[in-house]
Amino acid sequence: MRPGGSLKKNSVRSSNSVGKLASTCLHFLLAIILFGCGGDLGNRPVLIKFTHVTSPVTPKGQTAGLFKKLVDERLPGKVEVEIYPSAQLMSDDDSIEALAFGEVQMIAVSLSKFDRITHEFQVFDLPFLFPDLQAVETFQASTAGKALLDSMTEKGIMGKAFWHNGMKQFGGPRPLKKPADAQGLKFRIMESDVLQAQILQIGGNPQKMAFGEVYQALQTGAVDAQENTWSNIYSSKFYEVQPYITETNHGYLGYLVAVNTYFWEKLPDDVREELDLIIQEVTAWGNQEAEKINREAKGKIIESSSSEVIALDKSQLQVWRQAMQPVWAQFEETIGRELIQTAKGAR
Repeated sequence: MRPGGSLKKNSVRSSNSVGKLASTCLHFLLAIILFGCGGDLGNRPVLIKFTHVTSPVTPKGQTAGLFKKLVDERLPGKVEVEIYPSAQLMSDDDSIEALAFGEVQMIAVSLSKFDRITHEFQVFDLPFLFPDLQAVETFQASTAGKALLDSMTEKGIMGKAFWHNGMKQFGGPRPLKKPADAQGLKFRIMESDVLQAQILQIGGNPQKMAFGEVYQALQTGAVDAQENTWSNIYSSKFYEVQPYITETNHGYLGYLVAVNTYFWEKLPDDVREELDLIIQEVTAWGNQEAEKINREAKGKIIESSSSEVIALDKSQLQVWRQAMQPVWAQFEETIGRELIQTAKGAR
């Protein structure tokens, strides 16, 4: 992010959020002065603070851990990585702003969160667009998919990779065998206009909420239902407070791994090149492992007998698809018809 750059939501910010942005400007300007003047750090290694909100045992958590391990092995004394999982440092929302202002150097945030900066990222939230992770990878490897990595560089956010978590399932207080079963339920969702429209389309009441608040909200009845991957449902113990989980695979949950643009461009060439290689290596490993981790998590949930896992047949899933299909048309102009068609073609 350059001086004078802006990080704007597509909707008007609250006064608190604006205040937060203003309060971080001083830190950002100091960072620019440090780097711009050469910033002699002596023999101290470059510090990369890497924050995310999921457990270390999730696909993202394990891949982040491998990133740190390989950096420690290949760049000893040159780069030091500090991992802050499980929202220990900050929430996803806060980490996007912190990255843009240089307060942290690396994040891995749900793709849904970036719709405040560019509407194109909303394509990943369209229901039943991607049938599996293979289709997602095909799209992300396309010219249009790769272009998304660079879409926020001028705002201080340089995309480096897409990391998978998995396909999402619905959890609820009653069996969700058909869309009508969701009528009136309070669904926790991420801060995404597409996900909000998705829940409204099936008659639910969407509640935008930080990931770290979900377990208690389910436990106390502040929300009734949620959508998430098997690995998140298991690692965060949502299955303990959700009597039913319906296997729909209706949406994709993935992350953008991003670095602060100015920080990255000022790294020594050899360090930056090695970090790029490490990111590529851990991305390939993590995305391959994601499916396995989710499959194992599903098995553990079934073994626990805390939640009943409901499988739907093809005809039942088709009813869900038809119920949610209007969401595509609702966001076609905003996201871009061509981008949606490219993603659809990946199937």
